[in-house]
Amino acid sequence: MFFFKINNLKAICDWQGRRLLQAGSALLLMMGFLTVGHPAFAGWEPDKLSDAKQAISAFKKADPSLERFFNSAYAYAVFPTVGKGGIGIGGAYGSGTVFIGGKPMGETSLTQLTIGFQLGGQAYREIIFFRDKATLVDFKRGNFELSAQASAVAATLGASADADFENGVAVFTLAKGGLMYEASVGGQKFSFDSY
Repeated sequence: MFFFKINNLKAICDWQGRRLLQAGSALLLMMGFLTVGHPAFAGWEPDKLSDAKQAISAFKKADPSLERFFNSAYAYAVFPTVGKGGIGIGGAYGSGTVFIGGKPMGETSLTQLTIGFQLGGQAYREIIFFRDKATLVDFKRGNFELSAQASAVAATLGASADADFENGVAVFTLAKGGLMYEASVGGQKFSFDSY
């Protein structure tokens, strides 16, 4: 009898029903990914610093004109990998390093929850330049969030030439293994821990 009910259930589910179940399963996995706490920052980790420095090199190689931001910004946060994905509801997570004067001074993480038309996933690098000390202090307090309208400039040759600070920050992204013209960074929230 039980076997008969399972076969009937399979017959009832059409292609769209199966896709909806798959999408729901993927969404549950994504929500689980976002709700699992990240481990407490345990201090300086050489691998994370190495990843951050490699990301900086990749940004400079993709757009040498970014050098003006490295020279003029008070500080910057580098996220070597931000993973983003979703089906209708999506999210992103990344961890990185904050630098002042080219020297690491703490670790940071970002989370983002998005709702709207979206399907799939991507991985990219992100760097946030802080124009002044006041903006960095706000970031370090842990209540820093990019506005819903915030967007990032894709780091491609010459793309940063016309970019400037907005609300004290300038945000750039670099797709891993591809090209991303613009990334939605609105609603990203950050945490910070000093070394």
